[in-house]
Amino acid sequence: MGRYFQFLPILLVSFLNFIETNAQQEFLNCIYSHTSDKNIEKHIHFSKSPTYSFLLEYGQKNPRWLNSSSSHPIFIIAPINESDIRAIIFCSKKFGIQIRVKSGGHDYEGLSFRSEIGEQFVIVDLFKLDNIYIDKNNEIAWIQTGVTMGQLYYEIAKKGENLAFPGGLYPSVGSGGIISGGGIGTLMRKFGLAADNVLDARVMNVNGEILDRESMGEDLFWAIRGGGGSSFCVILAWKVKLVRIPSKLTVFTVRRKLHGETKNLLQRWQNVSHRLSRDLFMRVLIQNMGIGSKKIVQVSFQGLFLGRVSELLPMLNQTFPEFGLVTKDCFQDLVVNCAIGLPCIKKECFEVPWIRTTLYIASKRTNDSIEFMVNKTMPKRKNYYKATSDFVKSPLPKEVWGMIKTMFLAEERPMMIFDPLGGKMDEISKFEIPFPYRKGNLFNIQYMVNWYDNSKNISNKKIKWLRDLYEKMKPFVSHFPRNGYLNYRDLDFGENDGDYRYSNSRVWGEKYFDGNFERLAKVKSKVDPSNFFRFEQSIPHFSVST
Repeated sequence: MGRYFQFLPILLVSFLNFIETNAQQEFLNCIYSHTSDKNIEKHIHFSKSPTYSFLLEYGQKNPRWLNSSSSHPIFIIAPINESDIRAIIFCSKKFGIQIRVKSGGHDYEGLSFRSEIGEQFVIVDLFKLDNIYIDKNNEIAWIQTGVTMGQLYYEIAKKGENLAFPGGLYPSVGSGGIISGGGIGTLMRKFGLAADNVLDARVMNVNGEILDRESMGEDLFWAIRGGGGSSFCVILAWKVKLVRIPSKLTVFTVRRKLHGETKNLLQRWQNVSHRLSRDLFMRVLIQNMGIGSKKIVQVSFQGLFLGRVSELLPMLNQTFPEFGLVTKDCFQDLVVNCAIGLPCIKKECFEVPWIRTTLYIASKRTNDSIEFMVNKTMPKRKNYYKATSDFVKSPLPKEVWGMIKTMFLAEERPMMIFDPLGGKMDEISKFEIPFPYRKGNLFNIQYMVNWYDNSKNISNKKIKWLRDLYEKMKPFVSHFPRNGYLNYRDLDFGENDGDYRYSNSRVWGEKYFDGNFERLAKVKSKVDPSNFFRFEQSIPHFSVST
């Protein structure tokens, strides 16, 4: 008799697989019977199909979890009709399956394509919902949320050189995520965030109803513009306001080693970058250059100016004469000696149409093909990363730059990006949309560490380095709470972990949204009473109890 028991584990696994397979088939049958699209099966990708693996890999712009069980959905569904999502929501609710909605796949913690909660889930990949309608005369656009920023910029540029959209900095970022999280970009000091320029939206709620601004109501319309739409509904499309710009803009970069004189420039940048003309956006990037004994920490002052070189240079040289930018620099690269022990200076400046400034900010050359903006090929080499963020209300003390230099020299591929606020950002109330970082905030900091080897030992080491840097910066940034930007999501802030109580979620929620978190939770209670749209950092229902 005993020999039969040795087969019980195998029989049990087979039985459970049979149950699971049948349940999945029932789920699929439910979708088939609740949609009018008779070809929807062609857009459902199963775990054993090659398209499943491709979509999963392509969709993970941070592939840290590619081989993790947390990032393997039952199916990937890529609808071609907005109405198909209704069946997915209905059947997911019926069978107790969660959904993850992916626009561009840039969620820093991968929450648009994975689940740590342990629940079964499907990915609704919106990449085929990529229609763009531009009304040049009225200066508006309707864009479905499968559209990337690059696609939108490309289509706007085809209409002429005097229209733009104040979106994000990188072309492969999806419009669904970046706009619903706020949308920091190079035009924000002149025109505000991407979310500040949303006029209307089309969403599908938990009941499968398609709503616009009027039918969804102002509370939900407020919440999805900076509060992260995936906590409340599925965002289908945005109606955005386009902005008028000159036919020629100027972009420039001045690079220096991080040493004494550069520290003085950084101190000045902190004090004036948010008070400069709103036509000028000048950020700071800190990263390593070189390897081994020749490694240096480089500071790049990178700017975009809404105007011509002749207008920029007098303004810039009055505030930063040490840059030494002159007209001839703006039409060619000028490289000055980078010998060991000497200041390393490379300055460049270009006067180009807006679409070419988006290439430049994305680390391309201004004369590269603009087809890059719509390129959807996978990178040849996987890049893994961890990131987090801060907002700063008072200038950092000078000694901070020395600490950063020491930390950077101990790491291979770190980066810090400082984005100035001020200008239009100061004029918008911190309650206008959920993004609260308006007047009184000088700049945002993004911290990032990158690596190529994703073995456990290496990734743990890199993440620890970033956490150590973040901890060392604690005395110098915003506090009570220490704030961060939703689109630079960090699960180290806290997570629901299966517990969706408001009192617990406040720990991380107020870091992103400050005093707006309570209103977001009240909207959530109203529009998603069953908490169907839930994940590790989804907005909880509001409650006054502990």
